Amino acid sequence: MSPRQIAVNAKKTLLAEFTAREGAQDEVARMIVEYAGKVRAEEGNLAFDVYTKAAHPRAFWIFEVYRDEDAFQAHLNAPYGGPFNAALTPLIEETASVLTFLDPVA
Repeated sequence: MSPRQIAVNAKKTLLAEFTAREGAQDEVARMIVEYAGKVRAEEGNLAFDVYTKAAHPRAFWIFEVYRDEDAFQAHLNAPYGGPFNAALTPLIEETASVLTFLDPVA
């Protein structure tokens, strides 16, 4: 397999981060729990784990793993993603979730 084929067939792993605005934490938590249920039901989703930072509970971290790039693209094109992000944006400090894509070391 070529390096390109390995990259295309590899799991897609990322960390999404955002901070709920003051007073919006409970609403953001409610929304992300509902959204997580939908994402976890996606055929290509392997993990969608939601955390808050212990020292800063308004900071949300979502660890996501998809079977491959195709599964990640299917996630991005899911009909509930756009409405979720549109509802989330005014409730967070950032202009959008900050995404960090991760590669395995070994």
